[in-house]
Amino acid sequence: MKIGLLREEKIPADRRVVLTPKQCKRVKILFPDLELVVQSSDVRCFTNEEYISEGIKVMHDISDCDILFGVKEVPKRLLIPNKTYLYFSHTIKKQPYNRDLLVKMLELRIKMVDYEVLRNKEGERLLGFGRYAGIVGAYNGFLTYGLRSERYTLKAAHQCKDREEIEGELTNLTLENEKIIITGNGRVGRGIMEIMKKSGIKQVSVDKFLNSTFQEAVFVHLNTMDYNERIDGLPSDKYDFYSNPQLYKSSFKKFTRKADIFIAGHYYASGSPYLFTREDAKSHDFNLKVIADISCDIDGPVASTIRPSTISNPIYGYHPITEQEVYFKEEDSIAVMAVSNLPCELPKDASEDFGNDIIERVLPSLINGDDEQIISNGTICSEGNLNPNFEYLRQYINGD
Repeated sequence: MKIGLLREEKIPADRRVVLTPKQCKRVKILFPDLELVVQSSDVRCFTNEEYISEGIKVMHDISDCDILFGVKEVPKRLLIPNKTYLYFSHTIKKQPYNRDLLVKMLELRIKMVDYEVLRNKEGERLLGFGRYAGIVGAYNGFLTYGLRSERYTLKAAHQCKDREEIEGELTNLTLENEKIIITGNGRVGRGIMEIMKKSGIKQVSVDKFLNSTFQEAVFVHLNTMDYNERIDGLPSDKYDFYSNPQLYKSSFKKFTRKADIFIAGHYYASGSPYLFTREDAKSHDFNLKVIADISCDIDGPVASTIRPSTISNPIYGYHPITEQEVYFKEEDSIAVMAVSNLPCELPKDASEDFGNDIIERVLPSLINGDDEQIISNGTICSEGNLNPNFEYLRQYINGD
């Protein structure tokens, strides 16, 4: 078996990699019968020379590989017929912009294994960059608040060498008695909490957050049921909420009255109530000054997120009354950080984290036998057909 690591071709360039040079060397030791090559690139965060120094072949043409690994979508013009590809295809939610990509993969009889749907037998996702989205997103939230308040400055995340430098920058925080809301309990939420712990900011209970005053900055980490309640007032729990989101309404406003900063790392499921609406943001007691929307659902559950922002220009202002974008320091505006590719700001750290999971949780099934059907269940299409788990995409590819 011959595996190739693809050069990332999307624009703007994504500097992340599936496996670092040292991880490639480790793979060769763990799977001695495997041949591993890397496509040459001048944009990735590790140089060609770093791979070569670890004994890994670097080549321009890797079309003779059996399996091709990438991070982001491969442009249609570069797809090779009858190959097996692994990358984030961004098609499983019927994303309009990638419909033609899936159609092309079917035409070329490509086997497409999507990282996003690789799960173990317990149903847990095996891969993702969510942890570093949380780490960078939380840091950017503090960066945004410093710029908005003009109280302190932090170095931009993408200008930091690594996570260690980011954590060192947190010593520059100058906070008083701000209240901070955190949502999210998955990979993103765990990443956020790593930064919160490094910040030294005190965590408090929901009750104390809502009903107490403090002489220091504090934060609350909310669970889904802390800000959702049944419309009919009946008792509820998260299982009922996940099964019947249409029966619920948001109670998030009680937090927006008290908080200054919101770091949003929640997963939003279709049909769930919005955390706050544009009308909610118009209220005289809506207090949020900064929102770091890691989830970045446009015109969705966080009403102030009206567009994604970029690594080079990460902040914009949202004016609740006019519902328009404004300068983020404008009076009465909300400063919004909604960078959609946050892990790219720390590409080496994020890649190492991702590569470890590839080696430990995916390669054994791919190379030694798919006993738990991890690969087969995560295969969107093969031999020109949608796999049964993804037959729901039929109308999508037909353009219906």
